Amino acid sequence: MVIDIESLEDRYIDFCRRHDVLPNSSILSSLFKAEVKKSNHEPCSMEILIDDLKDVDIAPLLDLCMNLDTSEIEAVDVRNESSSVLNGEYALSLMRAINQKLRVVHLQDSSFGKDFLRDISQRGLACQVLTLRCSRFRKLNLMGEFMHIHTLNLDFSSSLTSFQEDCFNCMPNLMRLSMCDTQITNLWTTVAALSKLPSLIELRFQYLQYCNDAVTSFIPSSGKSDDTADFSPLDSVPFIGEPHTDTTELTDPNFNAEDPLRNFYSFDEEVINPDVQSMVEDSSDDSEVGFTSRHHKYWFADVFPGWSSEVPLQNENEDGEESLQGAFTDRIADVSMKYMSCHASPICYEKHYREFMIASLPNLKNLDNMPIRKIDKERATRIFSQYFEYLPYKWKHKESVVSILQKREIKSGHNKVQSSKHRPSYPSGKSQYFYTRSLSAAKLGSSTWPILHPLSLVGCELDKGFHPRQFEYHPSDSSLMVFGTLDGEVVVINHETEHIVSYIPSLGAMNSVLGLCWLKKYPSKLIAGSDNGSLKLYDIHHIPRKVTGIHGNFGCVTFDEFDQLTSVHVNSTDELFLASGYSKNVALYDINSGKRLQVFTDMHRGHINVVKFANHSQSIFATSSFDHDVKMWDLRQKPIHPCFTVSSSRGNVMVCFSPDDQYILASAVDNEVRQYQAVDGRLHLVFDIAPTESSQNYTRSYYMNGRDYIISGSCDEHIRICCAQTGRRLRDISLEGRNLGNSIFIQSLRGDPFRDFNMSVLAAYMQPGSKSKIVKINLLASSSHANKDDSDDLRPCRFHSMGG
Repeated sequence: MVIDIESLEDRYIDFCRRHDVLPNSSILSSLFKAEVKKSNHEPCSMEILIDDLKDVDIAPLLDLCMNLDTSEIEAVDVRNESSSVLNGEYALSLMRAINQKLRVVHLQDSSFGKDFLRDISQRGLACQVLTLRCSRFRKLNLMGEFMHIHTLNLDFSSSLTSFQEDCFNCMPNLMRLSMCDTQITNLWTTVAALSKLPSLIELRFQYLQYCNDAVTSFIPSSGKSDDTADFSPLDSVPFIGEPHTDTTELTDPNFNAEDPLRNFYSFDEEVINPDVQSMVEDSSDDSEVGFTSRHHKYWFADVFPGWSSEVPLQNENEDGEESLQGAFTDRIADVSMKYMSCHASPICYEKHYREFMIASLPNLKNLDNMPIRKIDKERATRIFSQYFEYLPYKWKHKESVVSILQKREIKSGHNKVQSSKHRPSYPSGKSQYFYTRSLSAAKLGSSTWPILHPLSLVGCELDKGFHPRQFEYHPSDSSLMVFGTLDGEVVVINHETEHIVSYIPSLGAMNSVLGLCWLKKYPSKLIAGSDNGSLKLYDIHHIPRKVTGIHGNFGCVTFDEFDQLTSVHVNSTDELFLASGYSKNVALYDINSGKRLQVFTDMHRGHINVVKFANHSQSIFATSSFDHDVKMWDLRQKPIHPCFTVSSSRGNVMVCFSPDDQYILASAVDNEVRQYQAVDGRLHLVFDIAPTESSQNYTRSYYMNGRDYIISGSCDEHIRICCAQTGRRLRDISLEGRNLGNSIFIQSLRGDPFRDFNMSVLAAYMQPGSKSKIVKINLLASSSHANKDDSDDLRPCRFHSMGG
């Protein structure tokens, strides 16, 4: 028998009497409103506002909920709009007692602790719509039962930076997802997580709206926001799927396909500093994390100068790139259309964000309140193929490792019995690199979340015992690595077993070690230089393994000092090495005699941050300077005049040669990365990395997998991996981990010379008393199969000293 609402109210009053509690006026009001809806032949729903409840109200309310399944109430909405005195456990009990009639849950976490969020994550909810505005979780990890949910709103969850790999596996019916004003940044991990949602058709990371002249005051005329900018109220942003009038044109099938919102392509925007923290259970405390954006810019003020000007159509330049410069055609010249991006997450400022999302999520029908049409999908496919690599080495489809190994075995068997009448089964397999690259493509394709392993030493964790400042892989022993510390120590380790091989104390002679270089022909020897000018050659065979309080000279060779040193490098024959620093000079040293042979003066107009010898020529070297120039020199020609000079628009942080010396790679401040022909300095490739407009965004880039790929890292941003021949982005890597509460800074990074798609990064962060960490990254292995602790506690710190 169905319980009518009047009887339900009587029962609630009786339950209150039994528990010796006065009926809650908010509950009585909600029942009355449900009765009114019933009399008006409207859907009979009930709303419970948690803000109006106290702990004493829960017992009779739970009894009432036990009667809802057999009542006239069709749905129950639970809301928490502001601070609440209700215990979080009671709020959870209430929502679970409502059970299958729970329709909408709207929660803010200001009143509830992390245990409340963890319970929702691990056990789930039976609701259809979940709005969760939370500042406590960093990495989304929803593991419970969310089988009925079709709409999830995470807008204004200001600390949310990323997703666990399987966080959406429990939501097979989710159709709409909104994450405006979160700190999501990584395109690849985001798409990998969202691809687990088979029903997703509507997605939002920002709210795009058509605006008339009356609302343009929300945006400063400069196009940049500041602390006093008058933003529209947060709650005025329509919920995803909610009808609104501002974007009528966008849903009009007759609306011009070449509208200005197609122009979200290639303009450069700053990526907001992510407050990178881990998921709920990784929070160190219950305090909310503040977030302040730096140089936060609105898209449309930059795309459409003057803001109120008429919308330009897309015009293609000589390279086929569609230009944002250009006039609108006459057919819409009489229309002044203006659009505004509200509450955009940092991911929206990534180049080609819209095309990447559309091409990667083919079932999506609406992105950021804009319908996705056929023309959008066609363009997205073209832009994706132009600027991104789906898999390494131009592989088009994911394939299992087992399948590739089977093909290799079949190929091997066919080759043994192959007659002259038959062609090889796999012609491309003639290349010695074919299967190696195939396996790399297969492994990387299944490892969107790579293994990040912070190095620790047996009995002495790096972040507790040492303060790394620079590191180098050994050129011939795949297990060895050396790092120098801020305290002047030099430590050689086996990075595979994490044991110390040799330890060299500072002995008061060295400050921060900025320059390290192994000798190639004498693999037990290395050069170390510190910022106070000290330069020494060590033989690790004569250095003890253990850190002790007694140390001798160990037969090291001491060279004449080079003041304010930032870089050292040995030539290919191990006869000479160069040193540079905060000056316009470069010093040349003879390793055998221990003498300084010469100082080349005024090689640049500014200080020379990095000097590098070629890998195979003993006399060719390159210098990079903050005077914006990179220069090639030849010792045989007495380096008075450079072989050639190439210039960047900003100060050059570093330069390096490709392993075969065919190219030089120059990295300037703020993501300006270029590759030149080493023979004559001709520009070969400009890597399409958006600048942040920060003069402190020091960028460093190196080769990986020989000269197949480059890895680039800079302040407050991802590590980017790009094809060294096409410039296409393969993957971005975000350093994330427990308690990582400040801006990430890449102090140094190197590709592993012995392992494809492996690298190490010296990561740091802005926080008093923080420690730096060397983090090993394996892109061919998934973190989901690794020890969870391997990816925890990546806590980087920032230093302003230079060096590669």
